[in-house]
Amino acid sequence: MKNMDNYAVIRNPLTTEKAVKLMETENKLLFRVHLKSKKPEIKKAIEELFKVKVVKVTTFHTPRGEKRAYIKLSNETPAIDIATQLGLM
Repeated sequence: MKNMDNYAVIRNPLTTEKAVKLMETENKLLFRVHLKSKKPEIKKAIEELFKVKVVKVTTFHTPRGEKRAYIKLSNETPAIDIATQLGLM
């Protein structure tokens, strides 16, 4: 996936009960991402879009055929702040 736009890689944030709990306890955000996006592309897109430091990206495929990514942020950036910025909280 060469030269993919950051907005094409990151589809939208998710705000399930589990996602909110992860924000509060583990400083993680949950996003729907493009099916063919790779972890380094997801990390780069999040860092550029939100001006944050990403520690780790974990991806998984849902039974519905979507791809989701857990984004672990550095301790300097609370996930709640990003969620507020996105209008999720």
